[in-house]
Amino acid sequence: MAKIKIEDLKKIKDKVKAETSLRAGERRVKVTVHMGTCGIASGAREVLDTLISEIEEAGVTDVVATTSGCMGLCSREPEITVEIMEQEPIIYEYMDTNKMRQVFRRHILNGEVQTPFVLAKGAERTK
Repeated sequence: MAKIKIEDLKKIKDKVKAETSLRAGERRVKVTVHMGTCGIASGAREVLDTLISEIEEAGVTDVVATTSGCMGLCSREPEITVEIMEQEPIIYEYMDTNKMRQVFRRHILNGEVQTPFVLAKGAERTK
Protein backbone atom coordinates (compact mmCIF):
# COMPACT_ATOMS: atom_id res chain seq x y z
CA MET A 1 0.00 0.00 0.00
CA ALA A 2 1.29 3.47 -0.92
CA LYS A 3 2.16 5.89 1.86
CA ILE A 4 0.36 9.19 2.06
CA LYS A 5 2.66 12.19 1.93
CA ILE A 6 2.17 15.56 3.60
CA GLU A 7 1.67 17.13 0.17
CA ASP A 8 -1.19 14.69 -0.53
CA LEU A 9 -2.89 15.63 2.74
CA LYS A 10 -2.53 19.33 1.94
CA LYS A 11 -4.15 18.78 -1.48
CA ILE A 12 -7.05 16.93 0.12
CA LYS A 13 -7.44 19.68 2.73
CA ASP A 14 -7.43 22.42 0.07
CA LYS A 15 -10.00 20.56 -2.05
CA VAL A 16 -12.37 20.03 0.87
CA LYS A 17 -11.94 23.63 2.04
CA ALA A 18 -12.77 24.97 -1.44
CA GLU A 19 -15.85 22.76 -1.71
CA THR A 20 -17.21 23.65 1.73
CA SER A 21 -16.41 27.37 1.52
CA LEU A 22 -19.41 27.75 -0.78
CA ARG A 23 -21.65 26.64 2.10
CA ALA A 24 -20.44 28.97 4.85
CA GLY A 25 -19.89 32.63 5.55
CA GLU A 26 -21.54 35.99 5.01
CA ARG A 27 -22.57 36.55 1.43
CA ARG A 28 -24.86 38.75 -0.69
CA VAL A 29 -27.02 35.77 -1.66
CA LYS A 30 -27.95 32.65 0.28
CA VAL A 31 -29.56 29.78 -1.61
CA THR A 32 -31.06 27.00 0.49
CA VAL A 33 -31.79 23.68 -1.16
CA HIS A 34 -34.41 21.85 0.92
CA MET A 35 -33.14 18.32 1.29
CA GLY A 36 -35.50 16.29 3.40
CA THR A 37 -35.93 12.71 2.21
CA CYS A 38 -38.80 13.83 -0.03
CA GLY A 39 -36.58 16.48 -1.64
CA ILE A 40 -33.69 14.09 -2.14
CA ALA A 41 -36.02 11.52 -3.70
CA SER A 42 -37.32 14.24 -6.04
CA GLY A 43 -33.86 15.36 -7.21
CA ALA A 44 -32.65 17.93 -4.68
CA ARG A 45 -29.10 16.46 -4.69
CA GLU A 46 -28.81 17.11 -8.43
CA VAL A 47 -30.20 20.63 -7.92
CA LEU A 48 -27.58 21.32 -5.22
CA ASP A 49 -24.78 19.92 -7.39
CA THR A 50 -25.92 22.14 -10.28
CA LEU A 51 -26.02 25.20 -8.02
CA ILE A 52 -22.50 24.59 -6.73
CA SER A 53 -21.27 24.00 -10.28
CA GLU A 54 -22.87 27.27 -11.47
CA ILE A 55 -21.30 29.20 -8.58
CA GLU A 56 -17.88 27.78 -9.42
CA GLU A 57 -18.22 28.35 -13.18
CA ALA A 58 -19.37 31.96 -12.67
CA GLY A 59 -16.48 32.59 -10.28
CA VAL A 60 -18.72 34.45 -7.85
CA THR A 61 -17.74 34.59 -4.19
CA ASP A 62 -20.77 36.37 -2.76
CA VAL A 63 -23.24 33.47 -3.15
CA VAL A 64 -23.50 30.73 -0.55
CA ALA A 65 -25.22 27.37 -1.01
CA THR A 66 -26.80 25.78 2.06
CA THR A 67 -29.16 22.93 2.78
CA SER A 68 -32.06 22.38 5.13
CA GLY A 69 -34.65 19.74 5.86
CA CYS A 70 -38.13 19.46 4.44
CA MET A 71 -40.38 22.53 4.39
CA GLY A 72 -43.47 20.35 4.74
CA LEU A 73 -44.58 20.75 1.14
CA CYS A 74 -43.39 17.38 -0.12
CA SER A 75 -45.60 17.43 -3.21
CA ARG A 76 -43.77 20.54 -4.47
CA GLU A 77 -40.20 19.22 -4.15
CA PRO A 78 -37.47 19.91 -4.96
CA GLU A 79 -37.70 23.40 -3.48
CA ILE A 80 -35.11 26.12 -3.02
CA THR A 81 -35.19 29.44 -1.20
CA VAL A 82 -33.24 32.39 -2.63
CA GLU A 83 -32.43 35.14 -0.14
CA ILE A 84 -30.79 38.26 -1.56
CA MET A 85 -29.75 40.96 0.88
CA GLU A 86 -32.43 43.60 1.41
CA GLN A 87 -35.00 41.69 -0.70
CA GLU A 88 -37.81 39.37 0.27
CA PRO A 89 -36.97 35.65 0.06
CA ILE A 90 -38.28 33.74 -2.94
CA ILE A 91 -39.23 30.06 -2.68
CA TYR A 92 -39.07 28.11 -5.92
CA GLU A 93 -40.84 24.79 -6.46
CA TYR A 94 -40.47 21.76 -8.74
CA MET A 95 -36.81 22.55 -9.37
CA ASP A 96 -34.57 20.55 -11.67
CA THR A 97 -31.09 21.12 -13.04
CA ASN A 98 -32.26 23.29 -15.97
CA LYS A 99 -34.49 25.45 -13.74
CA MET A 100 -31.63 25.80 -11.24
CA ARG A 101 -29.32 27.09 -13.98
CA GLN A 102 -32.01 29.56 -15.10
CA VAL A 103 -32.70 30.78 -11.56
CA PHE A 104 -28.97 31.16 -10.92
CA ARG A 105 -28.22 33.07 -14.12
CA ARG A 106 -31.34 35.23 -14.26
CA HIS A 107 -32.40 35.76 -10.64
CA ILE A 108 -29.23 35.39 -8.58
CA LEU A 109 -26.87 37.08 -11.04
CA ASN A 110 -29.27 39.52 -12.77
CA GLY A 111 -32.05 40.11 -10.25
CA GLU A 112 -34.90 38.80 -12.45
CA VAL A 113 -37.26 36.66 -10.35
CA GLN A 114 -38.33 33.62 -12.37
CA THR A 115 -42.07 33.94 -11.74
CA PRO A 116 -43.19 30.69 -13.45
CA PHE A 117 -41.25 28.65 -10.83
CA VAL A 118 -42.21 30.71 -7.73
CA LEU A 119 -44.16 29.02 -4.95
CA ALA A 120 -44.07 31.94 -2.49
CA LYS A 121 -42.48 35.28 -1.70
CA GLY A 122 -41.54 36.53 1.75
CA ALA A 123 -40.59 34.91 5.03
CA GLU A 124 -42.64 33.18 7.66
CA ARG A 125 -43.62 35.34 10.59
CA THR A 126 -44.51 34.34 14.11
CA LYS A 127 -46.49 36.46 16.54
